[in-house]
Amino acid sequence: MTIGEITEIIEADVIGDSAPGTVVLRACACDLLSDVLRCVSGEKAILMTNLTHVQTVRVAEIVDAVAVCFMRGKKPTDETVNLALQKGIVLLATELSTYEASGRLYNSGLPECLP
Repeated sequence: MTIGEITEIIEADVIGDSAPGTVVLRACACDLLSDVLRCVSGEKAILMTNLTHVQTVRVAEIVDAVAVCFMRGKKPTDETVNLALQKGIVLLATELSTYEASGRLYNSGLPECLP
């Protein structure tokens, strides 16, 4: 699935640079960053979270996630956006809840990250 397809499915806006053709192989919906470190590794994943601070992008970089989506209309800080741009990580934001967005992606065939 591509970033462009995900953006349509979860009605998300792109924050900063767009890379609609970027391939995403798995999704991780989590607010506990230590769990993200345990479950995601080099899987071209999208991280779906309510956490908008810069550490979210740092963790995404560590696990080689290609995108981060902020849920429930939350917007990242300027520091978070700037770091994501530097690291080539796509940022998205949706008004949907984590539950709704995860369900839509799952029903569209995007598998979860496995521990």
